Amino acid sequence: MEIIKAIILGLIQGLTEFLPVSSSGHLVLFQNLFGMEEATQAFSILLHVATLVAVFIYYWRDIWELICHPFQRTTALLIAGTIPTVIIALLCNNTFDSIFGAGKYIGFNFIFTGLVLLYADRRKGGRKKIRNMSIFDSLVVGTMQGVAILPAVSRSGMTISTCLARGMDRENAARFSFLLSIPAILGGMVLTIKDMITGEVVLTDAIGIVPMAAGFIMAAVSGYFAIRFMVNIIKKGKLKWFSIYVFILGGVLIVDQFLLHMIVK
Repeated sequence: MEIIKAIILGLIQGLTEFLPVSSSGHLVLFQNLFGMEEATQAFSILLHVATLVAVFIYYWRDIWELICHPFQRTTALLIAGTIPTVIIALLCNNTFDSIFGAGKYIGFNFIFTGLVLLYADRRKGGRKKIRNMSIFDSLVVGTMQGVAILPAVSRSGMTISTCLARGMDRENAARFSFLLSIPAILGGMVLTIKDMITGEVVLTDAIGIVPMAAGFIMAAVSGYFAIRFMVNIIKKGKLKWFSIYVFILGGVLIVDQFLLHMIVK
């Protein structure tokens, strides 16, 4: 992979991981455009780890509080939210890959994301803070995070929208969504390491150290600024603009997939 391509993919990952437009869908899209076939999964996980760095930097106070006082309600809520995501990933990941892999139907998935965002934009949000969440609230949010295993279904879009639907205020909805991304990203990294050990995925041979580092740095930096931007957007309740974007993108991809065959192979 050329360095410039790695940087572009890092920028895309950093921005779209936290903007509710689906990082996985955009990575699949640009990987198709770049003609990338090797080490896609491994490099994708690497970029997710870079965005994890951005989460640690932006929410370092919350994370430090969790480290210093691990036995608290927020920890229990994050664990509860992670459980359904893990179950869905283990039981359905291969099925999802066979049905939706290689960019299949990502146009429809983008439109699904847009519908969820449009619903969330019309929600004023409640007054519930993270400390007021129930375990059931967390399980519901985690289930929707599991649905975002599908390419072009936004993880942040699903979790933030679900938090708002469960009566959380907008700021805390964003905070819980981004904190919940930590175990999800770590889990994906563990699965990829397993594949690397078994030889199913080779990381450095197909990508190269320099492009890998360039993509990582770009994803971390752009991810940090994307979080700052997204938190402000959520507070102002302007998710509809993201829904319009994914509606248009999804429509273009559907036309291309079934008629033009220029982008989605």
